[in-house]
Amino acid sequence: MESRIAILGIFVYELDSANKINDLLHKYSRYIIGRMGIPYKDKQVSVMSVIVDGPNDVIGALSGKIGMLKGVSVKALYSKG
Repeated sequence: MESRIAILGIFVYELDSANKINDLLHKYSRYIIGRMGIPYKDKQVSVMSVIVDGPNDVIGALSGKIGMLKGVSVKALYSKG
C-alpha cells in the first residue's frame, strides 16, 4: 500500500476531548512522525499539528475519528505523492 505524508490540523475547543485525542494518537503512533500542540488561552482553544506518514485509508480513519469528537475540528493536508 502506498504511503503518503499528511499534516492534520486540529482545533480543540472542548478540553475534555484532549484525552480522547491523545488515546487515538497513541493508537496510530506507528504512523506519526511528529506533533505539536499549543494552548491559546486568550481564544479558549488548543491548536495541534500532527505529521503522519501512512496509507490514505489510515490517515482518513484517524482524521475521521478525531473529527467525530465533541468540540474538535480537524483538516488533513496531503503531500503530492
